Amino acid sequence: MTSIPNDQVPPDFPVVPIPQDPFIPTRRLRRIVNLFPGGQFLRYVGVGLFNTVFGYCTFALTLYLLNHLVPQRYLYLTVIAASLISTPLNITVAYFGYKFFVFKTRGNYLIEWFKCFGVYGVGMLPGLLALSGVTKLLQSTIHAHGPQLHLAIAHIAAHLSGSPLGLLQKLSSGKAVAGYIAGALVQGLTTIFSFVGHKKVTFKTKP
Repeated sequence: MTSIPNDQVPPDFPVVPIPQDPFIPTRRLRRIVNLFPGGQFLRYVGVGLFNTVFGYCTFALTLYLLNHLVPQRYLYLTVIAASLISTPLNITVAYFGYKFFVFKTRGNYLIEWFKCFGVYGVGMLPGLLALSGVTKLLQSTIHAHGPQLHLAIAHIAAHLSGSPLGLLQKLSSGKAVAGYIAGALVQGLTTIFSFVGHKKVTFKTKP
C-alpha cells in the first residue's frame, strides 16, 4: 500500500491517530520502575535476604530468652519487646551491608546511620502492630486446628530424622510457635518499603 505524502493529503482526508502501545508504562509507572534499577535492586535483595535471616535470628533468640521470663499469656506483648530489643543491632548490620554492597556511597557514616534508623522507624509502628496482631491470630488458629496440625506434623516427622526432626519437635511442642511464625512474616514484608526509603532518603546522593 502506497502512503500519501503529508503535503498531498486532501483537507477532508480522515486522520487516524496512531494507537499507543498499551505496554509502554505511563509516566507515574515509569517513575516506580526507575526506583528499582536491575543490578542495584538485585544486590539489595541479596543483602536483604542476609539481613532478613540475621534479623530473624536475633529476634528469635531474644524471644526465646524472654519466654523464660514472661508468662506465655503475654506472648502478643513479648514479641513486641523482642523486636524492640533486637532492632538496633539489626539496623546497624543492615546499614553497613547497604552502604558497602548496594548503594556504595562514601563518607557520611553518622548522618546516614541516623537516616537509616529514621527509615526503619517510620515503618516500625505499623510493623509492631502487625506483629502483635498476627501473633494473636496465629495463636487462635493453631488452638482451633490443633488436632489437624498435630496429624500433619506427625506425618512430616515420619520422614525426618536427626537434627531436622529434633527442631520440628521442639517448634511444634513450644507454646510460642505463633510468635516465631509472625516474626518471620513481618520481617520479610519490609524489604521493598525499606529499599525505597534507603534509596530516596538514607543514601540519596546530590545530583
